[in-house]
Amino acid sequence: MSDNTHTWKMIHDERTRAADMLESLSPEQWTADTLCKGWNVHLVAAHMMVASEQSTGRFMKGLISSGFRFDVMTDRDVRGAAQASPSDIVARIRARTTTTNKPPAPAMAMLGEVVVHGTDIREPLGVADNTSMDAKLACLDMFKGSNFPVAAKKTIAGLRLRATDADWSYGEGPEVAGPALALVMAMATRPLFMSLSGAGVDTLRGRLNK
Repeated sequence: MSDNTHTWKMIHDERTRAADMLESLSPEQWTADTLCKGWNVHLVAAHMMVASEQSTGRFMKGLISSGFRFDVMTDRDVRGAAQASPSDIVARIRARTTTTNKPPAPAMAMLGEVVVHGTDIREPLGVADNTSMDAKLACLDMFKGSNFPVAAKKTIAGLRLRATDADWSYGEGPEVAGPALALVMAMATRPLFMSLSGAGVDTLRGRLNK
């Protein structure tokens, strides 16, 4: 299986897991806060839907119409998409468990979208994580060298990250250790410090709290 084929398989598997999770939520849970600041579950789910339906042409048209302001485009698209009902959002995410369309970005970025935003929803609600370890490790390898759309590379500079539930480590310096998913979320600038430990945690916390 080629790298790209394997990547899309992971994306499709995680979208299926996300759709299953979203379908299980109560109406009250759809209005709950998430780790994505300012967005409730409905808005994050709508963003996951928009990302799964994105294409190069649609992305560029939206970027131009927003004055090349990525955050403005993203927020506008999400709030428009959130007019869809929860059941429609779930159905549209499920419809993207076989397609390979994407914005002008590596396919791996689509995996990061679903893993991070799925956790944005699950963690505050206390929903058990069922993300595959392969997907978590692939996200760690992607984020460690990337500063867009989140400043992951800058956030972890000068630190050694070590997964406690997998054979993965990266970097040199004071250590930040914890489960692979907690490291992914830290690199995505979500502070899940309860499950991280080590001499580098305070440094990491300071960077994320700026």
